[in-house]
Amino acid sequence: MAAVPRARLLNLMKVQCEIFSTTYNPEGIRMGNKILRQRLKGPSLAKYYPPRGPTINTLEKEFKSLQLETINEEEEDRLEHLAGVKSRGKGAPKKKKGPPSAKEKQARGK
Repeated sequence: MAAVPRARLLNLMKVQCEIFSTTYNPEGIRMGNKILRQRLKGPSLAKYYPPRGPTINTLEKEFKSLQLETINEEEEDRLEHLAGVKSRGKGAPKKKKGPPSAKEKQARGK
């Protein structure tokens, strides 16, 4: 029994991939097709958890057109706490704005 030439086997594999609509990959390179063919998990995970109830923020957005005044006690408490922390000098540092200046570049170089 004679061995079949590699070119003929590759041609057969190419035709087979066209018929069954699979990816032609004779070198066996990892392409991620196995993962891409799997069902998406997001919708089933989203259905597993019950929907959240309305919050103050969502209600405020819904009824914004009616110009109703809402009071978010949690947000006010948070802002009050941050103001107290900043007044004691324990707050978060200020964010940097823009690219570093020439002085900052020299200070880092030393």
